[in-house]
Amino acid sequence: MSPAATAPPAVRHPLRTRPFRLLFAGRVLSLTGDAVIPAALALAVLEATGSTGALALVLACAMVPKLVLLPVGGVLADRFDARTIALAMDLVRCAAQLLVGAQLLGGSPTLWLIAAASAAGGAAGAFAVPTASPLVKGTVAPEVLARANAAMGIASSATRVAGPALAGALVLTVGPGWAFVLDAVSFAVSAALLAALRVERVPVPRRSFVADLREGWREVRSRDWYWTSLVAHSAWNGAAAVLMTLGPAVVADRLKPSRPVLTANLALASYALPLLLLAAGAPAWAVIGAYGLAQAGLGFLSPVWDTVVQRAVPEQVLARVVSYDWLLSLAAMPVGYTLAPLAADAWGPGVPLVTAAVLVGGCCLATALVPGVRRPR
Repeated sequence: MSPAATAPPAVRHPLRTRPFRLLFAGRVLSLTGDAVIPAALALAVLEATGSTGALALVLACAMVPKLVLLPVGGVLADRFDARTIALAMDLVRCAAQLLVGAQLLGGSPTLWLIAAASAAGGAAGAFAVPTASPLVKGTVAPEVLARANAAMGIASSATRVAGPALAGALVLTVGPGWAFVLDAVSFAVSAALLAALRVERVPVPRRSFVADLREGWREVRSRDWYWTSLVAHSAWNGAAAVLMTLGPAVVADRLKPSRPVLTANLALASYALPLLLLAAGAPAWAVIGAYGLAQAGLGFLSPVWDTVVQRAVPEQVLARVVSYDWLLSLAAMPVGYTLAPLAADAWGPGVPLVTAAVLVGGCCLATALVPGVRRPR
């Protein structure tokens, strides 16, 4: 028998399968909406009120419900159908963006209504985020899980970079009101794609809500590589908030490191570089180049991290674990948003920039000391 006859069949790329194509297209649309919202909201609120205080209020209304409700979203995504939850949350965000768009198109926007819509969108995001990993795992074969997460990671990085630019282009061309209407359409189309999707799921034993929360947290604490990495991820997001507040906003594809968690965390440490260059008054080309490198580090982390987590965590608790992942990872962002301007006013922007650089670099590099971080291959 020839070698060709005994060779295993070629593994199809996940994008060649209909379920993952539907999921991927829907995720690209909802990620684009998520990326457009903050920048469009900032431009719209500043145009409507001229107040940075009003902008801070609206952004807080979007962030606080998301942080508070993430663990709840994880429990629900494990207990019930993740596809249905993701679809429903797309519809909620569609309605929230339509409300903001109608307010702006009416010519006399009411701040509390915009804040309420932002809170609803943030809450919907808390329930939608934990569904991502179960949906990916439920639509692809185990042997192509890494490729599927790589595709999702590239989409996430691309939308994160393109979102603010797209928001600015929409606000400047069709106006802020229509920008939110178009954003609402993206969520509606994403919901329609999810409606056509069928996903395999593993039933979860029924327990009390608190017991489910505790089980998810035990799964997080039981893996030293996981919770120590989350500290580093939280530091990265806090540093990102500092850089977004004080500096100008300016992918890794198929690398396969032998120690993925360690390599991914070391890649995150590159975020210290643009912070330090910005503090040192480096030329724009150097800061932008360093920021691009840091974004590539995040683009590298996302698919590697998702694949390792999906393989290590039991499917019955995956959404709960991911919800704690996002909760801890994002927790430092409000701190960065709040303290960076205060510190810059008191001591100049160099102090918070250097402090953030030391924190993100130190936390990410320190994970190399944890045996569990070095172990996964």
